[in-house]
Amino acid sequence: MKFGVMMFPTDYSIGAAELARIVEELGFESLWFPEHTHIPLDHTSWPGGDELPPHYSHSLDPFVALAAAAAATTKLLLGTGICLVIQRDPITLAKEVASLDHLSNGRVLFGIGGGWNREEVQNHGVNPRLRWRVLRERVLAMKAIWTEDEPEFPGQHVNFDPIWSGRKPTQKPHPPILMGGDGPKAVEGLIEYCDEWMPHPDRTNQPFAERVAEAQRGAQAAGRGRIPITAFGGPAESGAIASSQEAGTDRYVVRFPSAGADELLPLLRRYAEMIAEFR
Repeated sequence: MKFGVMMFPTDYSIGAAELARIVEELGFESLWFPEHTHIPLDHTSWPGGDELPPHYSHSLDPFVALAAAAAATTKLLLGTGICLVIQRDPITLAKEVASLDHLSNGRVLFGIGGGWNREEVQNHGVNPRLRWRVLRERVLAMKAIWTEDEPEFPGQHVNFDPIWSGRKPTQKPHPPILMGGDGPKAVEGLIEYCDEWMPHPDRTNQPFAERVAEAQRGAQAAGRGRIPITAFGGPAESGAIASSQEAGTDRYVVRFPSAGADELLPLLRRYAEMIAEFR
């Protein structure tokens, strides 16, 4: 099993480049940055409770932060965890992902999701009730841009005539697309147009192993092979890691606080020591 680290990069936490160097030196496989373009003052309650932590409104752009991480490392995989595709123009986003994959020599993991903050989505001109349809078309449009010389996309939510779009991703046909989220819509999108799944191991009442098994059965019924699984945002605990491994997880990503190096480095070192037995 592979192991990764996720943290909201902010204007008050450890720098993205410094964090990436430390994570690579400690032997982790991947580093993941999430995103929120902004937080509306009047926003939907977030899944973690009533009071929204400050890193949501102070988060840096993930692609800028990951570019800094790429420049500071040589083999560390660089993940968006998650990229809010419905809040970005698909032509521009396709260029950003391809550019980062090119500059990092093919180290991008493109994690995506539908998002939870309805007001944030609305501020980008998207009806939250349609977000999964919008997400689907934008991902399919980006896949066309990445793989075709003169792509076009005549969709309902994405519509453009044939275009030229420069550099393609280094990874072929494109960086792995990992669907984040635990609900039925996320699993439907996973099976139709994504490569891997990154559910939260402890987000729902249904046991993680059952959710993984159901997703794999759905993939098989759709004529797909086994889907790689990333347990995303799990605790840095041996028992949780072991349970995730038994459920068929390929990668385990722990979420760390947005903090300075003095606070973060001891936590990362303990995590690195803990996972040695699973390697």
